[in-house]
Amino acid sequence: MPIKTVVFDAYGTLFDVAAAARTAAYEANRSKLSACWQKLANDWRLKQLQYTWLRAITDAHDDFWNVTQDGLDWALENNGLNGDTALRARLLQLYWELAAYPEAPQMLKTLKKAKLNTAILSNGSPKMLVGAIQSAGLSNLLDDVLSVEELQVFKPHKTVYNLVIKRFKCEPSEVLFVSSNGWDAAAAAGFGFYTTWVNRTSEPMDRLPWKPHQVLSNLITIPDIAAVN
Repeated sequence: MPIKTVVFDAYGTLFDVAAAARTAAYEANRSKLSACWQKLANDWRLKQLQYTWLRAITDAHDDFWNVTQDGLDWALENNGLNGDTALRARLLQLYWELAAYPEAPQMLKTLKKAKLNTAILSNGSPKMLVGAIQSAGLSNLLDDVLSVEELQVFKPHKTVYNLVIKRFKCEPSEVLFVSSNGWDAAAAAGFGFYTTWVNRTSEPMDRLPWKPHQVLSNLITIPDIAAVN
């Protein structure tokens, strides 16, 4: 079946999760952060994801904002910055204002011109997602924003991907799912979506029962993929 709906993961896919640490690192009196901001950003993101997986496995769901704060606290301590309460507050503020990747707005405009449905499917809480979307100026380019909070379980639980089917009343094969997380794109492929992994950092393929159908380094050609599938 032809693609009718294009669904995106949010953090790391449309929104640059390293932007908070990078922005803070170049502000005044941030010499300690400027020396390690890339590592801190990577630590923060990794722990954020690990905590979602552990909470899903142990049936201990929590709001993604709380998980994000827990991940940051671990990253700050791991980089010798855990006593800097002002820095912690600033990083959390910036996380609500993450920039979209440069190619994202035009890519979404092209999808809308092609009369395709567009949506986000994210672990993020609704308030976090609204804040990021508004800050990035993407509000008018998305038909819906779907959050796992409705289900109280994080990706890659299969019920999360089913939210798309319920919302758009479509078959899985009519959905192009795009994620910067290889495991997310793989799990969505297992669910039945046509999937694209946006592998910006050239990571190896995850060893899982499923694989994404496409691997890209950015979002630019997503409209082309949607048009030919």
